[in-house]
Amino acid sequence: MDGQGEDRPEAWDPFGRTLFGGPEARALSRVGVVDIGSNSVRMVVFDGAARSPAYFFNEKVMCALGAGLSETNRLSPEGRRRALAALKRFEILSEAMGAAPLTVVATAAMRDAEDGPEFRAEIERATGLKIWVIDGTEEARLSAQGVLLGWPGAEGIVCDIGGSSMELAELKGGIVGQRGTSPLGPLKLRDVPGGKKGLDRYIGQEIERLAAPMPIAPPRLYLVGGSWRAIARLDMERRGYPLTVLHEYRMTRTSLAETIDWIATSDTEALRQKTGTSPDRMALVPYAAQVLKKLVGHLRPREIAVSSYGIREGLLFEQMPADLRARDPLIEACRFAEQTSARLPGFGNRLYNFILPLFGAAGPEKRRLIRAACLLHDTAWRAHPDYRHEVCFESATQANLGGLEHWERVFLGVSLLHRYKNSRAGSRFEPLFALLEPEQMRQAEVLGKAMRFGAMFSLQAPDSLAELRHYPKKKQLELILAAGSEALFGEVAEARFASLAKALGVETSVRVRRH
Repeated sequence: MDGQGEDRPEAWDPFGRTLFGGPEARALSRVGVVDIGSNSVRMVVFDGAARSPAYFFNEKVMCALGAGLSETNRLSPEGRRRALAALKRFEILSEAMGAAPLTVVATAAMRDAEDGPEFRAEIERATGLKIWVIDGTEEARLSAQGVLLGWPGAEGIVCDIGGSSMELAELKGGIVGQRGTSPLGPLKLRDVPGGKKGLDRYIGQEIERLAAPMPIAPPRLYLVGGSWRAIARLDMERRGYPLTVLHEYRMTRTSLAETIDWIATSDTEALRQKTGTSPDRMALVPYAAQVLKKLVGHLRPREIAVSSYGIREGLLFEQMPADLRARDPLIEACRFAEQTSARLPGFGNRLYNFILPLFGAAGPEKRRLIRAACLLHDTAWRAHPDYRHEVCFESATQANLGGLEHWERVFLGVSLLHRYKNSRAGSRFEPLFALLEPEQMRQAEVLGKAMRFGAMFSLQAPDSLAELRHYPKKKQLELILAAGSEALFGEVAEARFASLAKALGVETSVRVRRH
C-alpha cells in the first residue's frame, strides 16, 4: 500500500512531451494511448489535448496475454502473437491519424511474467514503440486519475479490475490517497486450487488484505474495467433499465447482490447474447462477480458507480495543470461541440443569459445543465428539420460526456427535444422519460421552450435586445423589448412565447423599454 500518488519514479515520463504547456502544445490534434493489459490490448486516440477530449478512435483486441500465467509464469503464446499483431496495426494507424508517437503502458501480465521483458523488447524491435511497464500501485493511481477526469470532485474508492490484477485507490478532496494492488484478476482466479470453497476463501483473504487501509462505507465505489462494465450491463438487463450508457450508471448494494445471484443461476450464453458481451469477456464474469460481491460486502459503499474512464484517461489527467483539472468536463465538452458544430459559436452564452431569469431559484448544479443545453442547442442544425429533435435527444443521452448522471442526460435530451419540437407526445423515447421526476420533466420542457423562443427571437443577441422577467408567485411572464427591436417579436416568435408561458403556467405581458 502507498499513500499519496506523487511518489512515482523520476523516470516516469510517458509522453516525453508537454501536452498542455503552451498554445502550440494545446493545439495538438491527436493524442494516442495504448494500454497492454492482461486480457485486452486497446488503443484510444483522443481528439486534442483538452479538459474533456473527444474519442477519435477506440479499438480493443481481447488477447488474453495473462491466460495461464499463474501456472506457467509466462505470457500466453497465442496472446503474444495477437498482441504483437494488434500493436503493429496500432502503430501504423497512429501515423495515419497524426497521433504518433503513441504512449504505451503495460500492466499486470507484462510486469509479472518471466518473459515480460523479452516480449517488451520484441515489441519495441518490431514496432519502434516505447513501452512503460508500471507497477500495481501506479496502475491504481492512474485509474483513479481517470475517474477524476470525469468527476472532478469524486470522493470514495476506485476499484480497477483487469485480467490478472485488481487495484484499489482512495479519492478524497481531488487527491489520490491510499492505494494497493492484488492478484484478483479473473484470469488468475481460474487457476486457484481448492474448488469453489478454496476460491471463496482465497478471494475473501485477498480482499481483507487489500481493503484494510481503506475507509469503510465510502460515499461511492467507482468501478473501472471491462468485467465490471459487463456486470453493470447485466444489471441493466435484469432491471429493464432503459438507458444502456454505462458511464455513470449507478447501482445499489441490494440491486447488485440480486444481479450477481441472477447471473449465478442463469444461462450465461443467453445473457451474453442479450447484452452483446463478447464470449471472452463473459467467461470471466462469474469470477469477477464473486470478487465484487465480497468487495461490496466488505466496504459497504453508499453507492456504486461505473466509470468508463480509467488508465488511458488518467494519463491525460497526469499532464493537466491544476486550473484545467478544475474545469467542468461537461461544460468544456459542450463548448467544444458548439465551437465545431453550431452555426453561431458563442450564441449559447447569450441565450443562457437571456433565459436565466426564468430559473432564478436554480442552484449551481441546475445552472450548469441550463448552460450545457444552451451551448448544445444549435449543434444539430445540419440534421433534417423533421428529425432535429430526435438527433438532439440521442446526442445528449448517448454522447461520451463526463460529469453527467443518467437523469441529467435525459433532462438535457428532453430540453433539446423541446428546443425543436413543441410536443413530445408519442415519442419513441418515452421509456427514457421515466428517469425524470414529473417536476424535472416540467423544468426540462420549460428550458427547451425558452431556448426555442430565444433562438427564434434573435439570431445573435437576444440578451441585449430583450429581457425576460418571471414572477412565479404572481404567475406572470413579462417580455421587455428594447426600443427598435419590436419587429423581431413577429408571429412565430409570439407563438413560441405563448408556448413557453403555457409550459410555465403563467400569463404574459409585453412592453417596450423607451429609455
